[in-house]
Amino acid sequence: MNGKEKKEQNKGGRKPKANRSIHRYVFRLTDEENAKFLTFFEQSGMKVMAHFITACIFQKPVKTVKIDMDAVDFHTRLTNFYSQFRAVGVNYNQIVKILYRNFSEKKASAYLFKLEKQTAEMADLCRKVIELTQEFEKEHLQKHK
Repeated sequence: MNGKEKKEQNKGGRKPKANRSIHRYVFRLTDEENAKFLTFFEQSGMKVMAHFITACIFQKPVKTVKIDMDAVDFHTRLTNFYSQFRAVGVNYNQIVKILYRNFSEKKASAYLFKLEKQTAEMADLCRKVIELTQEFEKEHLQKHK
């Protein structure tokens, strides 16, 4: 074998970086400053503290995400209420079919009249829920610019 044909042997390990970070700075914080710093770090959602510090020093944008658990709970309950409301609509159709199938025309009409009254009350309740939802969205869920 010629020297040209020999391949360089792999020494193993990680390939060296082109631009290594070799400069190190140390600073100290008081208890209050440290608590404030940790609060900012947690709000940023970053996983590496060194990346957070460099982002702060060089004024890179730091994103913070706040989750309003009350809004999440409200949305969950509203979704459950809506699914129950839809189930009532399905049951309503089934009741109307059963009434006309099992009762006379006169008796079925009387029961339907009572059912219409309850439906009107439920529609009013639905309007109130929609108004409350819109009010909640305006006050709590709209992004502040």
